[in-house]
Amino acid sequence: MSWSKLKQQLESFLSPALNGRVEYTATSYRYLPDKAGICYIAVDKKNVLNMRDITTLIRWYQTDLEIKNDSDIQIPINNEEIDAVRQDTKGTVPEDRLIVIARSRKISVYAKELLSAQSSLCKSNFNVVATKYLSTSIEDSLESNDILLNILALVDRRVGKKRIINMTEKMKMKHPIVQYFYELRVSTL
Repeated sequence: MSWSKLKQQLESFLSPALNGRVEYTATSYRYLPDKAGICYIAVDKKNVLNMRDITTLIRWYQTDLEIKNDSDIQIPINNEEIDAVRQDTKGTVPEDRLIVIARSRKISVYAKELLSAQSSLCKSNFNVVATKYLSTSIEDSLESNDILLNILALVDRRVGKKRIINMTEKMKMKHPIVQYFYELRVSTL
């Protein structure tokens, strides 16, 4: 599918409140047809997501230690996770330490998933993912671990106000760029 047709279809699914604010842009190389161009998403004329550039407005993590030490990341812990730690330690650990251990375990898993999603985004082709998005259901795109699919679904007009509001807890476990687009969408409600 040509870029202009793909862009037109993606923009036709934009939420009316974000129409004109969110733009999909691509560069191509006229004399190097085998070299892929650079695609990015701009919000209010500012480049927010450039898949090949780590100097964008959103923080990109280099190591899992950076993720673990980031105070902005809030990991919700539920009672089942605390009970699992209690069973693993056979009840010999004080209650206040159980929460710390459960959070540490969960953030380690989160860090691995986040770095994996980041690395797959850098290697992905925007056109391929956008075409996949157009043929995938909104639910699958929102539940996906693919950052770009999450972003495209969040700015979609088919995702209603109630669903956006109910996703607050789930968004805490997503990459900062996905959280940025979630906050952008919430601000338009």
